Amino acid sequence: MSVDLPSGETLLNEPTLNKGTAFTAEERQRYGLEGLLPPAIETLDRQLERVLHHLDAKPNDLERYIYLTGLADRNETLFFRTIMSDPNRFIPIVYDPTVADACLAFGHIFRRARGLYLTRDRKAHFAQILRHWPMQDVRFICVSTGGRILGLGDIGANGMGIPIGKLQLYTACAAVPPHQLLPVLLDIGTTNEALRADPLYLGLRETPPSDDEVDEVADAFVEAANEVYPGVCIHFEDWKGTDAMRLLERYRDKILCYNDDIQGTSAIVVAGLTTALQIKREKFADQRVLFYGAGSAGLGIANMIVSAMQLEGLSEEAARSRIAMMDINGLLVTARDDLNTWQRPFAREVEPASDLLEVVRWFKPTALIGVSTHGGAFTEAVVREMAKLNRQPIIFPISNPTDRAECSAAQAYHWTGGSALFAAGVQFEDVELKGKSLHPGQANNFYIFPAIGLAVYATKPKRITTEMFIHAARAVADQVDQGARDRGMLFPLQTDILETEVTTAVRVADHIFDRGQAGVERPVDVRAWLEKLLYKPEYLPL
Repeated sequence: MSVDLPSGETLLNEPTLNKGTAFTAEERQRYGLEGLLPPAIETLDRQLERVLHHLDAKPNDLERYIYLTGLADRNETLFFRTIMSDPNRFIPIVYDPTVADACLAFGHIFRRARGLYLTRDRKAHFAQILRHWPMQDVRFICVSTGGRILGLGDIGANGMGIPIGKLQLYTACAAVPPHQLLPVLLDIGTTNEALRADPLYLGLRETPPSDDEVDEVADAFVEAANEVYPGVCIHFEDWKGTDAMRLLERYRDKILCYNDDIQGTSAIVVAGLTTALQIKREKFADQRVLFYGAGSAGLGIANMIVSAMQLEGLSEEAARSRIAMMDINGLLVTARDDLNTWQRPFAREVEPASDLLEVVRWFKPTALIGVSTHGGAFTEAVVREMAKLNRQPIIFPISNPTDRAECSAAQAYHWTGGSALFAAGVQFEDVELKGKSLHPGQANNFYIFPAIGLAVYATKPKRITTEMFIHAARAVADQVDQGARDRGMLFPLQTDILETEVTTAVRVADHIFDRGQAGVERPVDVRAWLEKLLYKPEYLPL
């Protein structure tokens, strides 16, 4: 019997090694598994067939999420084989929108700890705690405080479902090896009183500290992560908006890191806009973009659009003049004294206004982007006004989950007579209108961040730049063929997500090599080299 591997029940309880009924007769003898498994020796495909039967019998997607979580805890290979067998079906279950329900119920559906929990009171011991993780070669850490989860707000430790789900998509969408991914919940407390009062809540029952202390905790984490895993890429996810903006600015030029809510969201919206403008045969520099919502996501998108306009020749000032933003208190104007550091550059020298329809009539936008989590904010009057102003209005209600979207696909298409170029943060059903089937786009970050992850995994750069995200956005847009555009699609089909992500990662890797930012030598054939690095959900001989 091998001295390097566990045996018997211990082996069956190790999800990265467990094959269940697929262990061969020789492996069963060698590792003391005889009698611990039924005699049938099955293939991975036969096991997948059983899993699909189990999933079909579940009453709803939350129950399917719970089942798949249990599968990941038992047999990692079979879990990823399942997800990658039909990404169009399973991504909405392991991630958005089902993950929102899972996070809300996290303490109630909890079965087994996954990832690492770091609490602010233990910040002096973060390096020691990180060393408790069994994998030594961690290349990516996705870390959240749970301070702003999807459209759910601050849900504290319940937000652990997000780093887990995000990293599963690194593998399911872009085949980044799962053993090099670490989900972390940095528990600084929560403002959510209902959660603090819930007896099944699993996090600190404290309110979050001051910004200065948050920065101290974040500094301790970043230092410890880079000490334990030198050169690790830190993926910041779902932090409170002002924390997200401040900490990205604090670290982006010092360590290998990015914030998906800011940069990933920005890139996928730019990808959708790129396709829409290719359909309209227009340039970024000619657009007027109105944002309903001016938090970290909206500001990140706005800044990336400014960068895209600058690449087309506009000055930064001219590009900013083509963007207007609204938040809960109305239009961002210079007369307001409640704007933060990142909002002020987009404040306009006009009279205050709080009515969206009024602002649309004044600003005459070509594109309307919703990042407000205010469900139904894009009313019929607003959308019809956009159609009056534009032959093909760009309508992007990005907020999620579904009930937080500013309007639905059916509403946008019917109110514009089918002329809208539409994308939402969640996937809406196809819409039949005037004898034509319209397929609404989903501006979901999973088209971007796994590809960025794969490119970074392969090329080992020292920093992640805005240009990498813009190249990723363009690569995604370029993969939408004319037939898809004729159906109103602004993004590639999810059924081919691995092919899409690899193609996007190759484009980003080429950019990294072109700029001399890679930490490895450039291969002759970047795609062939990158494909050899991809994880495959297959059982290996033990």
